[in-house]
Amino acid sequence: MSLDSNTRALAQQIIDQYPQSRSALLPMLHLVQAEEGYVTPEGIAFCADVLGITRAEVGAVATFYTMYKRHPTGEHLVSVCTNTLCGLLGGDKIYKALKEDLGVGHDETTADGSITLEHAECLAACDYAPVVTVNYEFFDNQSVESARELVSALRAGEKPQPTRGGRLTSFRDAERELAGVLDPALEAEKVAAEDSIEPSLRGLKLARSKNERAPQADYDSVIPPVPAKEEKK
Repeated sequence: MSLDSNTRALAQQIIDQYPQSRSALLPMLHLVQAEEGYVTPEGIAFCADVLGITRAEVGAVATFYTMYKRHPTGEHLVSVCTNTLCGLLGGDKIYKALKEDLGVGHDETTADGSITLEHAECLAACDYAPVVTVNYEFFDNQSVESARELVSALRAGEKPQPTRGGRLTSFRDAERELAGVLDPALEAEKVAAEDSIEPSLRGLKLARSKNERAPQADYDSVIPPVPAKEEKK
């Protein structure tokens, strides 16, 4: 059982950042995945207990979002975008090739536990299509050949440098990052990593060159007050 007193302390650290405890459920589920590799029944019970909500409420959230896994995940989660743009530019071929090479299908893990493969509906990176992510780190402008090389390197224990962002870690470390409890030194390293977003800026530069602007934001809308936080359990 990995959900011990240290996990409970990390959970409280997460909860303290939110006005209402139940608002911490999403990062809490990432914390569970960091500790156990997926959202286990024990993890659902843990979240319910710590947050003061029902297991049904936790389960409803955990089963809604595809980022929360219902069975053990490999050392690396390889996601291939097969949405329209990526799919047309090669994402479908990449997924098919990796599926054949690894001998696993969607949301399945290789026998050695190194890779969990999935096809993703959208990775929000059309300007770098086709894209593959490993533990949510981007590898842009992929081809069948480059994706195969990437996965072979991962299975050999290597950690290829993502196209953007910090260095590659493990699925569990990525989950700690999403939970907001990543090792401070590693977090600082990721924040300091240089990034190139030139393709993402092309639309903005084009709009400016044509003197086009977005509608003015409505700053007069009244934002309802946040209710007082409930007493700690």
